[in-house]
Amino acid sequence: MNKTYSLLILFFFFGLKNLTACSILYFIDSNTGKIYAVNNEDYWYNVKPYIQILPKDKKGLARLWYGWDNFAQGGINEEGLYFDGASTPEQSIPKGYGKPTTNLGDDILAKCTNVTEAVTYIENKKIALKNGHILIGDKTGNAVVIEWVKGIKNIVTIKNNTLMVTNFLLSDTTAGNYPCYRYGAMEEAITKLQKSEDSITLKEVGNVVAKAVQFKSKNEKGKEGGTLYSTFINITDMNFILIYKVDNSKITKLDLKAEFLNKKKKRIKLN
Repeated sequence: MNKTYSLLILFFFFGLKNLTACSILYFIDSNTGKIYAVNNEDYWYNVKPYIQILPKDKKGLARLWYGWDNFAQGGINEEGLYFDGASTPEQSIPKGYGKPTTNLGDDILAKCTNVTEAVTYIENKKIALKNGHILIGDKTGNAVVIEWVKGIKNIVTIKNNTLMVTNFLLSDTTAGNYPCYRYGAMEEAITKLQKSEDSITLKEVGNVVAKAVQFKSKNEKGKEGGTLYSTFINITDMNFILIYKVDNSKITKLDLKAEFLNKKKKRIKLN
């Protein structure tokens, strides 16, 4: 096991509180300019998640996404465009807009090279989410969160090299799920990291989101859930790590530059 990343799990300590919760962080190291994106996907354990890697072809750019049931929950493409999403309190959406009818994440990664193109793509397709928001970031340091509140699309931009989401609406905290202990823990950790004089690597950034992990637990009917997987991406260097079910023996590490040169599709089942 790579010792650099085995340390990540030592900081995972929160128990299960919200089965559809997720925690996402896009961060720029002001000293090196390197960009990182990390997240926890919290969900029921009865799904069968996997990593899907698709080569560049006539249909679009080379890309990697993770999810289940042929739907991308998050991912990155060869141009360094990243996205992930999280659930939010239900809202009305603009008239004439609707939920995606295709694999939206795969579509974005296949067709868009940066944040501006991705935001335009979503708008042109008249897509809006009633109960979710999307964080989109790229290798240039541009990042936004798109969310729909009371029938209006809001775009929240990155500030102080950091953009984070959990499960409350950034543009309307009164809608529910706020305050969020996971967001608060991450906010405290990222503030300390930015003030630290130590060098920052993917491990340190990953430890911020590790503060919001949710260990396996059962509901009143015995259904298991928690942090299904955690992803750690160095967008600048194109390195990818996934830890499955908070288990250091289940780590997937990928060199994205090498993966995106492959000519064949690859699916990595998580188990």
